[in-house]
Amino acid sequence: MMLTVAAAYTAVLQTVKDMGTEVLPFEAVTGRILREPVKADRPFPPFDRVTMDGIAILYDSFARGQQIFGVEDIQAAGAPRLQLSNTANCIEVMTGAILPELTDTVVPYEQLQATDHEGFRRFTITGNVTQGQNVHRKGTDVAEDTVLLSPGTLIGPAEAGVLATVGKTLVTVARLPRVAVIATGNELVPVDATPEEHQVRISNIYSLMASLQQCGITAVYVHLSDEEAAMQERLEPLLRETDVWISSGAVSAGKYDYLPAVLQRLGMQQRFHKVQQRPGKPFLFGTFANGPVVFALPGNPVSGFMCYYRYVLPWLKAAMGAQEEAPVYAVLQETVTFNPPLEYYLPVKLQSLPDGTMGAVPQPYHGSGDLASLLLADAFMALPQDKNIFEKGSCYPVWRFR
Repeated sequence: MMLTVAAAYTAVLQTVKDMGTEVLPFEAVTGRILREPVKADRPFPPFDRVTMDGIAILYDSFARGQQIFGVEDIQAAGAPRLQLSNTANCIEVMTGAILPELTDTVVPYEQLQATDHEGFRRFTITGNVTQGQNVHRKGTDVAEDTVLLSPGTLIGPAEAGVLATVGKTLVTVARLPRVAVIATGNELVPVDATPEEHQVRISNIYSLMASLQQCGITAVYVHLSDEEAAMQERLEPLLRETDVWISSGAVSAGKYDYLPAVLQRLGMQQRFHKVQQRPGKPFLFGTFANGPVVFALPGNPVSGFMCYYRYVLPWLKAAMGAQEEAPVYAVLQETVTFNPPLEYYLPVKLQSLPDGTMGAVPQPYHGSGDLASLLLADAFMALPQDKNIFEKGSCYPVWRFR
């Protein structure tokens, strides 16, 4: 029985297994999924921080009518905290410095007039002053022990900065799955070969491996010929060495599409074969009891590409403990007609619209073999199977691949 897209997606996610964890230096975890909470080891900011160059005063002195303040010292950023000895005076302060004791307000140089007399520097305040201005108070951003990063967070540049700030030198992250990417077909020749008229260069696999690399995953590559015995011989050792198989081709109803039968002989439990979608209808999914999860994708390049982003990538992210992403929607910019009762994944170019929404512009597309069409698009728009006319201005979910 052919499953709906929703049922197939649910079946895929029901098989998610934890990839485990590993501990790495914080410099090496960008792009990885965090698997532990990271807390603030002290308040943010850790002290009353000066936010502008100028002078630090006690506001009460100004409030009593004093406008001229003599300079006692200079508080530099990174220097130990000074103390004002006379509240009728001030201390010059630099941006990022700790606020001197017995002061509570910073007046920037732009609001001051300086005078020097016999080596003694004074400042006259020439502008309005409010108590506490230009001071970033201790702990106003984050209190000590606050969870800054939660498990499931994708570590990017901002997260790397937080790890460094709290001194988190070793970080627990999700272990990357061991993935085998499998090409099938006697018509495939190496990229550096000159194909005969009846041959094509291997390409689908390199699209898949590039997509995996965006998750930090380096895959093992295998090319299978269209021979049952040879397929089984090549695949059997991978059962013990990998967590995920992603194959391309040999899953339709052709005379040489041996892969489903070979996988079942190896012990794979087939979860489903064929989904009510276009492209990607012949998609096969299965699992081994103590072995890899199998995503056997159609051989047409757009079909396999779409199935990767619709099913494989969500499974990989979930297995690594990533936080679930909210659906992304876009507004269709042209009316589209699609007749078969299948969920249609339309290649679209996304664009920001003046009203703040996201638009989706359909791109020229000549079927699931049209690999070049993906160069013009950056997402697939999912058009439901319960209708065949999709009006301009209607809104549907999109699955981004850029």
